Amino acid sequence: MADSPAPQLALLRYSGEIGTKARATRSQFVQRLVANLRDALLSEGLEPRIRDTHNRIFVELPDAASAAVLTRVFGIQSISLVERRAADSIERLVDAGETLFAGRVTGKRFAVRARRVGERSKIALRPPDIERELGARLLEHSAGVDLNDPEVTVSIELIGDDAYFFPERIACCGGLPLGASGRAIALMSGGFDSAVAAWQLLKRGVRIDYAFCNLGGETHQLGVLRVAKVLADRWSYGDQPRLHAIDFGALTEELRARTQTRYWQILLKRAMVRAAELLVRERRASAIITGEAVGQVSSQTLPNLAVISRAATATILRPLVGANKDEIIDTARLIGTYDLSKIVGEYCAIVPTRPATAAALAAVEAEEAKIDLSIVDAAVAARSVFKLRELDVEALGIPNLEVDRIPAGATVIDLRTKPEYQSWHWPDALLLDFGRALKTYASFDRNQTYVLYCEIGLKSAHLAEFMRKEGLRAFHVPGGLKTLKKMAARDAAD
Repeated sequence: MADSPAPQLALLRYSGEIGTKARATRSQFVQRLVANLRDALLSEGLEPRIRDTHNRIFVELPDAASAAVLTRVFGIQSISLVERRAADSIERLVDAGETLFAGRVTGKRFAVRARRVGERSKIALRPPDIERELGARLLEHSAGVDLNDPEVTVSIELIGDDAYFFPERIACCGGLPLGASGRAIALMSGGFDSAVAAWQLLKRGVRIDYAFCNLGGETHQLGVLRVAKVLADRWSYGDQPRLHAIDFGALTEELRARTQTRYWQILLKRAMVRAAELLVRERRASAIITGEAVGQVSSQTLPNLAVISRAATATILRPLVGANKDEIIDTARLIGTYDLSKIVGEYCAIVPTRPATAAALAAVEAEEAKIDLSIVDAAVAARSVFKLRELDVEALGIPNLEVDRIPAGATVIDLRTKPEYQSWHWPDALLLDFGRALKTYASFDRNQTYVLYCEIGLKSAHLAEFMRKEGLRAFHVPGGLKTLKKMAARDAAD
């Protein structure tokens, strides 16, 4: 039988912000942090062996690899896997340091860093003395001392009557313990921006529920659930977040039928904000979170953002307002949502050709008066609610809509714009505007097989779902144009 991994002691350092709080606030934050650490460990099937002191938290782990979950608990600045020794004499500390680090410094340039954390112990050990004497002992094993750019750093923290040796600090995300800053409702589309915006506020200690205003059917909803579950499972220790799926199908029909196309995006965003505000009241939250960044799309100009904000009385937080897209994508990779968001993308069932970029509030309100806003209230009341950490996303299932080859004799429908269609399209594909397709699909020939495609595969999946419910044999190309071109290249090579 193989030997079990040696138990490992992890030393956790508080985020710097926790240390600056008043005594009572600091105590509350630390209690919340310890509770979140317990939840993180239990979620990984680990026994929570936690000891907190005034300056550090110690966690006993079964092995070094188990420390990974701790790096995703907000309120921790860094972690070190440590060896503890009694700090009863400088001679014993130097002996311990040589035993632990002689092999690490062999043939390498090194430095020794020692510091006292908190109150002094009964035995007066000075960090400079430890650095000098341990450095002298390790020198004979090494390629020399380098205090500016060492290849190996031998670190020691003196805490009470103990010394903790470690070779490195594992950087964490810092921030504030989740639950320390109230609750908010995040509008979630499943794309890069909304997920990263939510994560930024999780890092500030805000509990989050997610509001998904569904414009894309079951396929889109499943993709959004996958993204939200990453945030719930990996970054929401200490909370049980929910996703509120709100069907916006009736609202989009109302917008198409009654309002000017140039205002669709702004009217839709205002409706989403209204839906989120209803959840703010119900969930006793304090704010709405969006992934909007100034100038990223037409609805996110400063004038339009101002008009959208007027739809709610609740505070609207836009943590990405000044972020570049590449910064957002880098963060998506860090937090684990990139690959899923890349598939889900940003979906909108109503895309005007010439959207308003500087809409006047009066003009928007005049258009808004043409629609029945009670539809939003009804949609929120009829929503589906998913407890994300308990959810098995794959068990939900979706219709078997996808194809990896175009069936012989199938009618292929391109749902993109005319310029995109003219640039490249599947041979003999029919061009059909998505909005028109939603109105006319019920009259399609039921003896025909249909394959749909669009830019990224969301509009096509949405329409295929509706067509299936109407009794039509409908499929779509997952991944949209990129997948379709690969299929074309493969067919050409065969």
